[in-house]
Amino acid sequence: MHKLQVQGVHHITLNGADRQTSIDFWEAVLGMPFIFEQPNLDNPDEGHLYFDPGDGRLITIFTNEARKPDPRPTAREPGNVHHIAFNVSRAVFAQAVDRLDARGISHSGPKDRGFMDSIYFRDPLGLLIELACYRFEPPTGHTHAEVLAEAHRIRVSRGDRAIADIHLADAIERLVEARHNGDSS
Repeated sequence: MHKLQVQGVHHITLNGADRQTSIDFWEAVLGMPFIFEQPNLDNPDEGHLYFDPGDGRLITIFTNEARKPDPRPTAREPGNVHHIAFNVSRAVFAQAVDRLDARGISHSGPKDRGFMDSIYFRDPLGLLIELACYRFEPPTGHTHAEVLAEAHRIRVSRGDRAIADIHLADAIERLVEARHNGDSS
């Protein structure tokens, strides 16, 4: 049976509260340009806001002026979104704590994830947001996912618990060597 092969995330749509709450968070806090809005074509009581998260794809928000922000954490039952992670540069990550503190936004502080650094905080509706910053750059012609897949293979073969710098460095070396030896891996 054939797969329905996806080629990346097209967009993510979230249920928001009122229009201004969405704009104030997604554009003013996270710096995502507000691209356009139109009605939710499936529900005439809702607006549909479109934001650019920086990679040319879209984050969209359904809004309704009758809904008020509720900052309680979103549900964690199976099938619910746990969090959304956004890529940021090392320079932005270094400023994240100060910038969140300046806005009075509670956060986790920096977290070491082995192959990346993260910081977590909640949007005005209780959705957990992660700002993530890779600790490596993939070699030319490769993606972060390819480096991580190779680092995972190395980690597993060595019996290590989680990906660390040594696995990343060795993965990058293998990918570069394979490219120079004419391998397609």
